[in-house]
Amino acid sequence: MQYLQEMAIQCPYCGEVIELLIDGSVPQQSYIEDCQVCCCPIHLDITITDDRQTCIVVRHENE
Repeated sequence: MQYLQEMAIQCPYCGEVIELLIDGSVPQQSYIEDCQVCCCPIHLDITITDDRQTCIVVRHENE
């Protein structure tokens, strides 16, 4: 069973909305992904709840 889902976030650097592919099979995730527009590193904290709700916290890499 695939748990991949596409989510939209706003880059904390340039403000552009970008699409991410989230692996919903991992309940707690924290990683860096570069913005597809300005190439700055975005720190992502992702939580998948028991009822499959996705919460994404987006911030500058240095915060």
